[in-house]
Amino acid sequence: MKRLIAAVAALLAIVAIAYVWLNQSDAAPGSGAPLAGAPPAAALLARGEYLTRAADCIACHTVEGSHQPFAGGVAFKLPMGVIYSTNITGDPVNGIGGWSDDEFVRAVREGVRNDGQHLYPAFPYTSYTGLARSDVLAIKAYLMSLPAIAKANRHNVLSFPFNQRWAMGFWNAAFFKSRRFTADPSKSAEWNSGAYLATALGHCGECHTPRNVGYGLEHGRELAGAELQGWRAYNITSDRDYGIGAWSAADTALYLKTGHADGRASAAGPMGEAVAHSLQYLDPADVAALVAYLQSAPPHPGGERIIVDARPAPALASTAAAAGGGVAAAHEQGSRLFEGACASCHQYDGRGQESPYASLLGTRGVNDASAANVTQAILQGVNLRIGDSDVYMPSFGAAYSDTEVAALANYVVAQFGGKAGTVTADEVAKRRAL
Repeated sequence: MKRLIAAVAALLAIVAIAYVWLNQSDAAPGSGAPLAGAPPAAALLARGEYLTRAADCIACHTVEGSHQPFAGGVAFKLPMGVIYSTNITGDPVNGIGGWSDDEFVRAVREGVRNDGQHLYPAFPYTSYTGLARSDVLAIKAYLMSLPAIAKANRHNVLSFPFNQRWAMGFWNAAFFKSRRFTADPSKSAEWNSGAYLATALGHCGECHTPRNVGYGLEHGRELAGAELQGWRAYNITSDRDYGIGAWSAADTALYLKTGHADGRASAAGPMGEAVAHSLQYLDPADVAALVAYLQSAPPHPGGERIIVDARPAPALASTAAAAGGGVAAAHEQGSRLFEGACASCHQYDGRGQESPYASLLGTRGVNDASAANVTQAILQGVNLRIGDSDVYMPSFGAAYSDTEVAALANYVVAQFGGKAGTVTADEVAKRRAL
């Protein structure tokens, strides 16, 4: 933390002179192209609802189980403190009910709210800056059509100097440039549509791109993988070893649409939320466009290389009902815990039963020696609604100690990935606190 604060302080000094020049928008607030022939109200609201889902606004602005959609209050735990999402319903006091179109567009694309104060980049204006004005206003129209909720916004809890909003102007000077999405004429219409979805509207890079010491996105390593709230957002570039370059278009499309692709992955954590709240609602053409873009994303090696063994020896030596291969003897505690809580769904051969989401073979999570996502799934469980089905795994965070969670995670990696897990009780404690 001391290094981070020192780096930020130095950064503020370096970019102070450059701030005014670098932070100029290429389009002043309100100067974008107007809505072309303002569509009928019903069509505008339908478009706004679709875009709001595609941008996954509800995941960040709705407290789970609160029954107060878009009323804010979701906590984002960062190294410098806690940031709470804001109320974006039509309430005139706590929400956006009193905001003009220009003010809303400026907030979404420039990160400056209606009172002139800077927003923190926990709100992904660094990606939304690419959005077309018409799309931003369609989102606003939809939000304003929903019930206004008079829920007060929670105050952020940030340490100095991060609690000084004015300093965000200097952060913007160093890490943000206001620019709209521009189609690449050398690419197909489908690819450009996918690029717009991935980089601006869906803001994939906000989770999957590494960040520098100042918490800015490392644009030279787009989509190369990062960690978010204790979950690993894996590399999704076209790199065959580090990313999803070995996935077929059908695999990628199925995963985006349903959160599961056999022998590839089952979504959980933030990615599970993205599928449940957003990606599953995309039109097939938009899913295909997103896949086309991701499959051509420049390959980047990102973090530790995870070699996926789709046919690990311990799982092959096992039946659905009994473990083989000697892993149980080497992981006695983890094996016992798996037998009591996990085997009935996942099975010892990793093929799963009742639901394809229970299959573990071939997934990066169980082949990752750090077992970050396995640990988080054990601690937090999984609870998603995909189509007409519920995807559910209970949370064991309250039932198991840190030592037990570590033992179980290491057993899972050994049994279904053929790897030596490196999870420790201390690491589990840190992830539990996130």
